[in-house]
Amino acid sequence: MILFVLACATADAERTETADPCADAPYASWESFGAGFLTESCQTCHAASSPDRHGAPENVTFDTAADAWSWAERILVTTLGEAPTMPPQGGLDDADKVLLDAWLTCGTPGA
Repeated sequence: MILFVLACATADAERTETADPCADAPYASWESFGAGFLTESCQTCHAASSPDRHGAPENVTFDTAADAWSWAERILVTTLGEAPTMPPQGGLDDADKVLLDAWLTCGTPGA
């Protein structure tokens, strides 16, 4: 009977660990990923100082970590969703997709 209880407890613990989408996510922060990614892939149109925003809404800027985090859900949908539309010059490579998801899903808001 004790063996059965231990087996169930172990199985429950494993389910709990694998249910966390961030358990195996790589580390990504503003410093290690976000700042460089946004500069390269987004700020041509989504920087407050951009001379030609190519139609990007004036209120959608990604100059700081806080700016990006305020748009996190929308960024994930437009870059990683079923029909990604950003960045318009072409899709993201697989490594950037993984890190972007890890940063905005598992990271610390504003950092």
